Amino acid sequence: MKAISNFFVKIINRWLPDPFLFAIILTIVVYITAIFVTGCGPLQMLSYWGSSSGFWGLLAFSMQMALVVVLGSALASAKVCRNILRKIAGLAHSNKSAIIVVTAISVVCCWINWGFGLIAGALLAKEVARRVPTVDYRLLIASAYSGFVIWHAGLSGSIPLTISGGYTIGEVTYQAPTSDTIFHPMNLIMVLAILVLMPFLNYMMHPDKEHTICVDPDLLEDEEERSYEIRFPADKLEHSRILWLITLVMGFVYIIYYFVGVVQAGSNVFSALNLNIVNMIFMFLGILAHGDLRRYVDAIGEASTTAAGILLQFPFYAGIMGMMVGANEDGVSLASAISNGMMAISTNVTFPMLTFLSAGIVNFFVPSGGGQWAVQGPIVMPAADQMGIEPGRAAMAIAWGDQWTNMIQPFWALPALGVAGLSAKDIMGYLVIVTIFVGIVAVVGFFCWAMLF
Repeated sequence: MKAISNFFVKIINRWLPDPFLFAIILTIVVYITAIFVTGCGPLQMLSYWGSSSGFWGLLAFSMQMALVVVLGSALASAKVCRNILRKIAGLAHSNKSAIIVVTAISVVCCWINWGFGLIAGALLAKEVARRVPTVDYRLLIASAYSGFVIWHAGLSGSIPLTISGGYTIGEVTYQAPTSDTIFHPMNLIMVLAILVLMPFLNYMMHPDKEHTICVDPDLLEDEEERSYEIRFPADKLEHSRILWLITLVMGFVYIIYYFVGVVQAGSNVFSALNLNIVNMIFMFLGILAHGDLRRYVDAIGEASTTAAGILLQFPFYAGIMGMMVGANEDGVSLASAISNGMMAISTNVTFPMLTFLSAGIVNFFVPSGGGQWAVQGPIVMPAADQMGIEPGRAAMAIAWGDQWTNMIQPFWALPALGVAGLSAKDIMGYLVIVTIFVGIVAVVGFFCWAMLF
C-alpha cells in the first residue's frame, strides 16, 4: 500500500496543475470534444460556453455553495468549536491514532455539512500535528480531506436536497424525500462502511520514517483571539448582547416554525431539508457559537477567502456545463452521448452503478453537485423512470459519482489546503487510493440497493 501511494504521489506532484489551470484545460478539452461529438460549429459551441445559461448559468447556485463553505468555515472557527477540536485531538497519541481520529471526525463533520467539515477537518489535523509531530503532515491533511468523499450523501448534499423539493423536466416533476435519499438505509450503510474502514486504509498509506514529511509544530500555532476596544456608541451596538439575542431568537424561531409547518403538513422533518434551510441553520449556529455579532462579522470576512476558488472557477465550470449540454439540431449533446452510452448497456440493476461511474467521469468536467445535476439530471431521471427505477436511487447514483472523483479533482480541496498551507499535489497521490476504495464501496452498495430494496 505504501509503495502504491508513493507512486501516485510522485505522479501527481509532476503532472497535476493548479485547479484554475485545470479548469482552463478542461474548458479547451470539452470545447474540442463537444464540437467533434455534436458536429456544432466553433462559434456555436463558443456561444454555448459564454451565454447566460453557460458561463453565467450557475450564479444563484454559486452563491448557495459559497454560503455553504463560508458559513461552515465561520462556525468551525468559533472558539467553542476550536476547543472541542482540541479535546478530540487529545485522542491522538501515535501516527496510527492521529490518522484514524482525523479521518473519522472529518467523515462525520462533512456528512453534517461539507463546508463545516472541510475546515473543521483541516483545523483538527493541524491540532493533531502539534500533538503528534512524527505523523506525515501530507497524509494527515489528505485524511482530513478524504472525509469529503461522503458529503453528497449527507445533510448538505445539493442533489438530494434539490430533488426533495421537486425537480421538473418538461411536464414531469420528479421528487424524492430525503428519507429515500440521504436517510435511505442503503445510503447510510455505505456511509457507515466508509466511516469504519477508511481511517484504517489511510493509516496503511503512512510512509516509513525515511519518507515521512513532518511539520514543525511551532509553525502551526493559532493566531491569538482578536480583542475589541469598546469606545464609542457604534462599538456598543456592534457588541450588543440584546441585538445578538434578538437576532438569534428570530432565526431559531423561524427554523422551528419551518419544521413544525412541515410536520403539520404530513411530512417528516428529514424530508424538509434543502440548501436554503441548511444554510440558515448554520448561519444562526455560527452567530450563537461566536457569541457576538461583531465577532461573527469578522469571522465571515476571514472565512470568505475560502470561497475564492468558487467565485473564480464556477463561471468556467458553468461554461463547461453549457458546452456539455449544448445540443445540435438533432438534440445530441456531449453529456447525452456519455450518459446514453451508459444507459444503452444497462439494466434495472446495473443502471445506477453505471450512472455512478458516468457521474464520476462527468465530475471531472463539472465538479459541482448542482452543475452535475443540471448536466445529468435531465438525462438520467427520465431514463430511470422508463426503467422503473425509483427517483431517489437514480438521484443518489449521480450524487455518489459526483463526490467520488472529488478526491482526485482538486477544486474542493482548496479550503482545506488554504488552512493547512499545502498545495493540491501534496495530497492527491494518497487520495487516488481513497478513490479506488470508495468506488468499490459504491458499486457494491448500488448493486445491493437494487437487490435488497
